[in-house]
Amino acid sequence: MAKGIVSQEKEEALVRIANKDIPGSKSVYVGLTRIKGVSWTISKALCLKLGLDLNRKVGSLSQEEIKKIEQTLANLDIPEYLMNRRRDPETGESKHYIGTELDLKRDFDLRRLKRIRSYRGLRHILGQPVRGQRTKAHFRQKSQLAKIRKKNKGK
Repeated sequence: MAKGIVSQEKEEALVRIANKDIPGSKSVYVGLTRIKGVSWTISKALCLKLGLDLNRKVGSLSQEEIKKIEQTLANLDIPEYLMNRRRDPETGESKHYIGTELDLKRDFDLRRLKRIRSYRGLRHILGQPVRGQRTKAHFRQKSQLAKIRKKNKGK
C-alpha cells in the first residue's frame, strides 16, 4: 500500500509544460531550461515577463499559469540574436523553435547538407567530425569496429 502512495506523489510532482515532464521540485527558472530550445536567458526573460518568482517550485504552478507559460513560449517576443533559427534558408525569417520542432528543423538541415554534398554533409555521412577537430588520435571508434567485424567474418 505504501508503494502506491509514493508513486502517486511522484506522479503529482511532475508538471507537463510544452510536451516535457518537469519535476515539481525544481524551481521555475531551472525547470523551464529542461524544455529543448529554452536557454537560461529565455527562461529568466519568461519568468520576468510573466511575473513569476524565479525560486518558486514548478509543482506549485496553477493550470492557468502553465497555460500562460505555454502560450508565451509559442509566441516568444525576443530579440533576433537570442533566436535559435535566424534567417531560415527556406523562408528567410527568424524564428525560435522549441521541442520536437527544433529536432525536425535540425534533421532537415542535415538532410539538405547531405543532399547537396557539401563538406559538412559529407563529414556527417562518413561519421567524421564536422567542425575541424583533429582525427589522428580521436574519432577512431568506427574504423576499429570495422576491423573487428572483418576479423569475425573470416572465422
